[in-house]
Amino acid sequence: MDTSRITRALVAAAALTALLCWGVLGQDAPSPDAQAKDAQSRDTKGLPPRATPGDYQAHAQAGTVTIAAEFKGHSVPTPEAAFTTEDYVTVEVGLFGPPEARVTLSQEDFTLRINAGKSRTKKSTPVPIQPYALVFKDLKDPEWVPPVPVESKSKTSIGGGGGGQGDPPPATPKMPFELVRAMQQRVQKAVLPEGERALPVAGLIFFSYHGKTASIRDMDLIYSGPAGKASLTLQP
Repeated sequence: MDTSRITRALVAAAALTALLCWGVLGQDAPSPDAQAKDAQSRDTKGLPPRATPGDYQAHAQAGTVTIAAEFKGHSVPTPEAAFTTEDYVTVEVGLFGPPEARVTLSQEDFTLRINAGKSRTKKSTPVPIQPYALVFKDLKDPEWVPPVPVESKSKTSIGGGGGGQGDPPPATPKMPFELVRAMQQRVQKAVLPEGERALPVAGLIFFSYHGKTASIRDMDLIYSGPAGKASLTLQP
């Protein structure tokens, strides 16, 4: 028996097997670009709907679609963090339907009626929805603590660091652009999406309101869209 021939055949077979395995692994392993796109896709998921419409403050039927909502006041909740705004109020909305149901969403389908009284008459003008981009300029992160100005650290109550009483106060530190951008992106992802969507779906909508929520006596979220019409009584 020619052992050298058998040995060469075994080596060739092992090399071919290794080459085929390397090719299969190379095909299965995602490229760095694919991994980055997959991570970006996971990061762009919006506000998840709650388990049922009953998990919200109020819900009502609009045709076959159930509109659910909860008033969040001047808070702007996102999956990652909660922010605040003084000039707007937030409503978290969820839409539910039968299996495989879809609905065309537009944020303009929603209005908010505030302090209309017991009659809830049409004479009370509903507050129109506001684009989320307008809320950006008013957003604040309650977790962010501005750094203490260097001047105030060096000064003492008795002379110490110089500076007279007529000196202007130090400028208020601003949140770094990177943090501002991250905050805005988180809010944008949590906004109620528009267009044709599979149910259930959820998100935030905003309305202009400069006062304190304690001044709100009654409030109704009104939906009028492709699914039908519904009115939800919310609690301040």
